[in-house]
Amino acid sequence: MSTSGSGPQFGERAEYGPEDVCYRHPNEHSFTLCQRCGRTICAKCQNVSPVGVLCPECVKQTARPASQRASRGARVATRRWMGSDAPITYAIMAACAVVFVLQLLGYYFGGDGVTRALWYAPLYSLPESFEPWRMVTAMFTHSPSFLLHILFNLYALWLFGRNLEQMIGRWAYLSLYLIAGFGGSLGVMLWSYVDPHAVLVPTVGASGAIFGVLAATLVAYRAARVNVTSLAVLLAINLGIGFIPGTSIAWQAHLGGMIAGAIAMWLLLITRGPRFRVRRIIALGAFSLVLIALSGAFFVALPDLAQLMG
Repeated sequence: MSTSGSGPQFGERAEYGPEDVCYRHPNEHSFTLCQRCGRTICAKCQNVSPVGVLCPECVKQTARPASQRASRGARVATRRWMGSDAPITYAIMAACAVVFVLQLLGYYFGGDGVTRALWYAPLYSLPESFEPWRMVTAMFTHSPSFLLHILFNLYALWLFGRNLEQMIGRWAYLSLYLIAGFGGSLGVMLWSYVDPHAVLVPTVGASGAIFGVLAATLVAYRAARVNVTSLAVLLAINLGIGFIPGTSIAWQAHLGGMIAGAIAMWLLLITRGPRFRVRRIIALGAFSLVLIALSGAFFVALPDLAQLMG
């Protein structure tokens, strides 16, 4: 046995045998075996794994299918998102941002088709052109020609929405947001009884839901005996801006969202606590049904549409 250190050590084979060649490269000698199938593999074919060195075929067999990897990645991402401080608020902000990008693309490259497909006008509550889903889709739309519109709303969500979600819980917050947004569309619809010409005026109603969140925050803070003067002034100023002639702001949506958001928050407050969970669900459900029933008012009594012909 050699003691120079350059030859084989004790227990090692001195020469390659006829089986000591890579099964994929017959000209490559090796003593390394795949830990799974036992075949000889050269340095080019060795894949290091937690259980040892594997050949390429065994790596493919042990790898998860792409669908399973994608599913696992989605579950991990969902857990991280749900583990954040305000997942519903962030989801709403993301939805508004995605819709706004689609609106921008349509606005600059193909007209306002995306905005037209999502906006709401009382016209779509008429029996002849009934498209009730627009009362919901409108609450995620903004004016593509006015960047400050979406920036203000996203900032308001980030500033007030997160705190409100943490205060009342995720699903109660989501319910309140949807109720407020629907209330904003309802405010636009009911105004047609005062001004029938409003039937033809489309609105992008994300601000109605935002005003509902602000009003709900005001009600919650007031119930907690927190000083709400600054928030009340902010809300009043932003509501008042909509009454300035020439601003093209749907104050009806703001007012409808505020009223619906405030009532929803009041219902949550009087049914707070684990003992009243069922009552809370029934209360919000009943209020939602009232709003839905009001949205069908055009089927009972139409505005004076004859004025539109004058």
